[in-house]
Amino acid sequence: MQLTAKLLTLLPLQTGKGKNGDWKKQDLIVEIGDTYPKKICISVWGDKINPSVLVLGNELKIDFDVESREYNGRWYTDIKAWKIEMVSAGSFNDTIEIQSTRQENTIQSPFLDENDVLPF
Repeated sequence: MQLTAKLLTLLPLQTGKGKNGDWKKQDLIVEIGDTYPKKICISVWGDKINPSVLVLGNELKIDFDVESREYNGRWYTDIKAWKIEMVSAGSFNDTIEIQSTRQENTIQSPFLDENDVLPF
């Protein structure tokens, strides 16, 4: 599966030792959608963690797998990224400023003097 999302948050890097050796994991919070944005937590494991791409505000193309597992009668779902590419660089605090120019039209009336004030 694949999605394009904006990186909002990098959670702390987790490391440990397992039966297959050392491991590291980075969880990302990304946002997808324009009208009704959704936040998703995606895990990245091992050498797939690329600090040059994982910069807050970057728009990322993420290839991932979804996996669910059962433990003690409850189900847990993980979203694991296996490839992350940068679509566009950005800054988390980027804002788009739209400036509009308003022209005021004044209508000159031959019947009004500068000092005349209309009662309404």
